[in-house]
This record gives sequence, structure tokens and C-alpha cells, in this order.
Amino acid sequence: MSEKWKSLLLGGIAGIVNGLLGSGGGTILVPFMERSLKVEEHEAHATAIAVILPLCVISSFFYIGKGVMDWGVFWWVAAGGVVGGLAGAKWLNKVSDRWLHIIFGGFMVISAVRMIL
Repeated sequence: MSEKWKSLLLGGIAGIVNGLLGSGGGTILVPFMERSLKVEEHEAHATAIAVILPLCVISSFFYIGKGVMDWGVFWWVAAGGVVGGLAGAKWLNKVSDRWLHIIFGGFMVISAVRMIL
């Protein structure tokens, strides 16, 4: 399968998971880009962050239309997310591949355990 088709398939899967579970950018995109598309770790994280925006915008339109958004929570979380996103983007290039992998894996394990329990 060509990289173009792998990328389209990856985007489709990430879009479905994002729309269904509110996740998909990092959890699916980063590992797949690293292993199947041979994208360097920092580039995979940065690309996943960029891809998350259109996924979230499309999903948000659906949820807004259904009236299931909590706007009071949204504005505060969005404000914190903007500040955190700026900090994370600045730190991304300062963290080694090894530590980025460890930190990402740690968050994945913590998330998995919390979901199971």
C-alpha cells in the first residue's frame, strides 16, 4: 500500500475515533506515523497536533448542532488548553526523542489504566 493510501486510511481511522471518543490525534496518529510512515518522532507529534484541529472542528460542529456542549466548561478548558498548547509546543523541540517516547508512553498507560478502572 502506498504512503498516500496509508495516510488516507490513518486519517479516516483517527477521524472516526476522534468523533466517537474525543481522542485520536496522539493516540492513533503518532504511533502509526512513526511505525508505518517512518515519520521522525518530533515530526509525528507536531503533525498529529496539526491534524487534530480539523478533526476537532468537524466533530465540534456535529456536537454543537446536537446541543450537547457545555459552554461554561468549554471556555475555561479552552483557555487553559491554549496556554498549555503554547507551552507544550515550545517544549517539544527541547525534549529528546527518548524522553518524548517515555512521556507519551506514560500518558498512554495512565490513560488506559484510568479507563479500565
